[in-house]
Amino acid sequence: MTNSIDCKDILRRYLKARIPFISIRTNERNRALEIIAELNEEMSIPVYYHTISQGTRELLTNRLVNEDRSVIGGLDFAVQRISQQQNNTFVFTDVQDIEDDSMLTRQFKDIVMVAPNTGGSLIVITNASISSGLQRLGMSVTLSPPDEDEMADIIKENIEPYQSSMKIEWDANDIQVAAAILTGVSRIEAENIIATLLANGQILKEDIQQLMKAKDQIFADISGIERVQVREDYEVGGLEGLKMWLEMNEKLLTADLRESGIRPPRGVLLVGVPGCGKSLSAKAISTMWKLPLYRLDLSTIHGQYLGQSESRLKEALQTADHVAPCVLWIDEIEKGLAGATGGGDGGASTRIVGQFLYWLQESLARVFVVATANDVSKLPPELLRRGRFDELFFVDLPTPTEREEIIQIYIKKGLGMEINEELLSKLVQLSDGFAGSDLEAAVREVVKQSIVKGKDTVTEKTFIDYFHNIVPLSQTSPEQIADIRLWGRERAVPAGKQHEQNEPDSIKKSGRSVIV
Repeated sequence: MTNSIDCKDILRRYLKARIPFISIRTNERNRALEIIAELNEEMSIPVYYHTISQGTRELLTNRLVNEDRSVIGGLDFAVQRISQQQNNTFVFTDVQDIEDDSMLTRQFKDIVMVAPNTGGSLIVITNASISSGLQRLGMSVTLSPPDEDEMADIIKENIEPYQSSMKIEWDANDIQVAAAILTGVSRIEAENIIATLLANGQILKEDIQQLMKAKDQIFADISGIERVQVREDYEVGGLEGLKMWLEMNEKLLTADLRESGIRPPRGVLLVGVPGCGKSLSAKAISTMWKLPLYRLDLSTIHGQYLGQSESRLKEALQTADHVAPCVLWIDEIEKGLAGATGGGDGGASTRIVGQFLYWLQESLARVFVVATANDVSKLPPELLRRGRFDELFFVDLPTPTEREEIIQIYIKKGLGMEINEELLSKLVQLSDGFAGSDLEAAVREVVKQSIVKGKDTVTEKTFIDYFHNIVPLSQTSPEQIADIRLWGRERAVPAGKQHEQNEPDSIKKSGRSVIV
C-alpha cells in the first residue's frame, strides 16, 4: 500500500527525472490532484490538468487555457505546448479506452515519444488497465486509500472546527480507533461519514459504533464475499475455552499495535464434530465484537478457465481487506480446498491454498478469519502450521454441563420459559452423545407442538419423548466421530472445558471385563 506521503515522494522523483509518462493508479482523483498541486508549488514547473467537463486549466490558478473538453482536443493542446516550451506537465483525469492498442493509446504514445525532447510529461489518473505498450514508456505509482495515520488526520481536520460549538467526546484514543475502523474507505467517503455524525449536533463515545454501520453501507454491494446479517441475540452454549480466548484478544483487533511489533489477531480454525456450534460461533463472534460478518464460499470461486479461480479469490480477499475491520467466515473450508492434497484439478486448488495462506500471513488489514472444518483429513498440512491461524480449536461433543446450558438457551428462546431442575437433569442424561444441533432439533419439535397445539399441551413427557426420538450422529456414525475426536484431542486446543469428561456411552470403546 502506498499512502499519500510515499506517493508524493515517488511522484516528486518522477517529475524531477522528467519521466514522459506517469500513471497514478487510484479512484481518488481530487486527492491525487492535491498531491500534484503541492509538488507544482514546490518545484515551480508549469502544470495543467484536463477534465471532460472543464477542458484544460492551469492547476494552481484554475485559469482556463483550452476550451476543448475532449481528450483528443486536450492531447492536441498538450503536444503543442510541449513542443514549444520546456518542462510542461499535463494531467489527464478522464481517460477511457487506453486498455489496448486503440487510436487514443497510439496518440498518447506519439506524444510520449517526443516529450523527452523538451522535458514534457503526461500524467494519467486512473484505476483502469493501461496498455502495456504505453505503460512501459513511463512509470506508475499507486495511491492507496488513506492509512490509519492519514485517516486520523482527516478526522481531526473535520471535527476540530466544531470543538467550541458542540459536544465532542472523542479523545485521541477514540480518534485512533475511529481511524482504524474507517481505513479502507476513500477520503471523501470518510468526510461524508464524519459530516453525518456532526449533523447530529454532537459526537459521543458510542458514535464510534455508527462508523461501522456507515462503512458497511458503503460496501453493501461488494463482490466476492457475501454480507451475513446477524442478530444481536446469538448465544453459544459451552465452548468456554474459545470464549476466554476471544475475550482476551478482542481489543487487539482495533488497537494500535505498530510500536509493539505484533500483528492484529488473524483468526481461528475450528475443527471438530459436525453440529457442535462451529458455524454459530462465527456469528456469535461477530455479535460479541460488534463487527460486520462476511462469508467467503471457496467452492464458488472455482472457474473453468486457467487462472480464473485465483483471480476470483484475489478479488474476494481484496474486498475483505477494504471492508476491514470485520469477521470473515469460511465455512467447511476443506470442501473449498478439495484437490489440494490429492490433485486432479490441474493444480488450481494448490495455487488457491498458496494464495490464501500468503494473504492470511501477510495482509495487514484487520480481518479476523473464522474457518470451520469437519473433515480434517482433507485439509492441507500447511494450513495447520503454527502462525497461519492464531489458534486451532477442537469443538467436541458438549459435556453434561454444556448440554444443560444449551438446552436452557433453546428452551428460553423458543418457549420463553424455564424448566425445573429435575426435568433438566433427565434431559441432560437422555442427550448423552448429542451434538448442539441434536439438542436444537429436539427442543424445536417441542416448540412446534406448543405453537400448533398450544403451550398448555407441553409437559415433561413431551420433552422426554422428543429427546428419545433423536438419534445423534455419534450413534449413526460412531467410527467417524471417534476418528474426529481422536485427531482433535491430540492436535488442537479444546474449545470447551478441559477438565470435564464428555465421552458418550455410545462411542466408548468396549473391552474385556472379568466376571465376578
